[in-house]
Amino acid sequence: MHILDDTDRAILHYLQEDATLKTRELAARLNLSYTPVYERVRRLEKEGIIKKYVALIDREKVGKKLMVFCNIALKEHSLAMGEKFVEAIMAIPEVLECFNISGDYDFLLKILVNDMPEYQRFLMQKLGSLENIGSTHSLFVMGEIKNQSEIQVVQSRD
Repeated sequence: MHILDDTDRAILHYLQEDATLKTRELAARLNLSYTPVYERVRRLEKEGIIKKYVALIDREKVGKKLMVFCNIALKEHSLAMGEKFVEAIMAIPEVLECFNISGDYDFLLKILVNDMPEYQRFLMQKLGSLENIGSTHSLFVMGEIKNQSEIQVVQSRD
């Protein structure tokens, strides 16, 4: 793991706040010259600390009003069946996130759809068509309390 200094952490903070910032703007905020800031950003990208730059979309303004967390239990726990399930999930656009979890279920999916009828179609036609699903349990989001994408980068204590 790369040890991040205060400048690296500041760069990450500013870019998470606004990924459209140009290197010159970042340098001005950090009170540094262009070249060292440019080199630090490139290093953070090369090391995979900065994975990619994205635009965050207001889901409701694009018609995705229903957010569902769906727990999935598989019927069979072989490596081949697990890989087949993951490959199928990766191809379903309504699934925004998928986590392999412990406990009573094997996977947790975060799903966005327009409304309940669309979720029912999704459940029956897409998830229902996957052969290794033993059971599902859906949780419907009634309201978002906190939805944050910024990761607070703190000093490592090694």
